[in-house]
Amino acid sequence: MSTKIHAAGDALGNPVRLIASPGQRNDIAFAHDLVDGLETAATLADKGYDADHFCEAIAQSGAEVVIPPKRNRKAQRDYDVELYKERNIIERFFNKLKQFRRVATRYDKLLANFMGFVKLAAIAIWLK
Repeated sequence: MSTKIHAAGDALGNPVRLIASPGQRNDIAFAHDLVDGLETAATLADKGYDADHFCEAIAQSGAEVVIPPKRNRKAQRDYDVELYKERNIIERFFNKLKQFRRVATRYDKLLANFMGFVKLAAIAIWLK
């Protein structure tokens, strides 16, 4: 059994929202919960979040959609390639998060305990 951590961050790479999901679930299943209520100028995400319903929800919130289309998409959508390069900020956050041994090895059996420590680690990252 594995766990995925989905994170939404600000432009500086600080975590704003963290959601855990089962490792076998796809990324798009929790995408709406991740960005609901966040006001942004642009939403950057990887190809795993490329779905029409998600892109429409982002566009309706007034944010620019910066998600590269999947290769098998019939109607390829344009996106800002230069702005997409900034997505590495969230990857750097996950790298910092994995520096906490308890998060990287998932010692906790209960999801609530694990996410509690993930959030404590995120707070420590934010305070640095």
